[in-house]
Amino acid sequence: MIDLHTHTDESDGTLTAFQLVDAAVALGLEALGITDHDTLAGYNDAAPRAREAGLDLVCGIELSTRRRARAAGIRGRSIHLLGYFLREAPAEGFREWLEGIRLARRDRNERLAARLRSLGMDIAIEEVKRLGRSQAGRPHFARLMVEKGYVANIQEAFDLYLDEEARAYVERDEPELETGIRMIAGAGGLASLAHPVRSSRRNPPAFEKDVGEMREMGLAAIEAYHSDHRPADTEFFLALARRHGLAVTGGSDFHGDNKPGLALGTGYGNVAVPREVLDKLRRL
Repeated sequence: MIDLHTHTDESDGTLTAFQLVDAAVALGLEALGITDHDTLAGYNDAAPRAREAGLDLVCGIELSTRRRARAAGIRGRSIHLLGYFLREAPAEGFREWLEGIRLARRDRNERLAARLRSLGMDIAIEEVKRLGRSQAGRPHFARLMVEKGYVANIQEAFDLYLDEEARAYVERDEPELETGIRMIAGAGGLASLAHPVRSSRRNPPAFEKDVGEMREMGLAAIEAYHSDHRPADTEFFLALARRHGLAVTGGSDFHGDNKPGLALGTGYGNVAVPREVLDKLRRL
């Protein structure tokens, strides 16, 4: 069993890179992919530990991108991409591009803190940074809101305030989807559509058309195995991948305590990614 979608405390997970590697070894995982948001710092920290432990560590990243709207005046949809660098970690040019994304994230965080204060919450950006370090994001805002008693739990924080349709949501400057795919491929990586069920359930035929367009942009894979997926969803995405000539990826989307009940390797008990998934990706 392998897990190609996990997060450390360098983005919005709660385990350090060392702790995540140790947890993967204790679980008996054959391979682990670290896919922190907008940063390779967790992978960099984990690499020496993984070598010592004999764990097959995969360099990855998760990017928030935005699909260009089909009509003027309409906000494009947010789409998450996973990037996997299966031969070597990306070079400095890709890392410099990531720095621009991180600056946009920090700007959004300051505006989000101000928005929450306008709704009567005593939320200071310094407190959020304390929880999220250089890669603070909405899960860290949610944790602070729980700590201060404004919401009962992280899910409620998102439902009421932080999700895209919620009261306090503020946009951040995200790269366009095609740009994200191109940058991953240009850095020697393979771009995969993350947790696709979040986009597909409303209109599967329209979603399949979108996937075909993304394939033309250079999308190489789709995340068929994920903790959000029911068995029927997994089968749907495996079949869709075959129809469009895409590889498949998969993982739990583990975040530690930021996603209670979601376990490394197995998600909510519904994830089992076979080793052959990674072997096929490497053959590409």
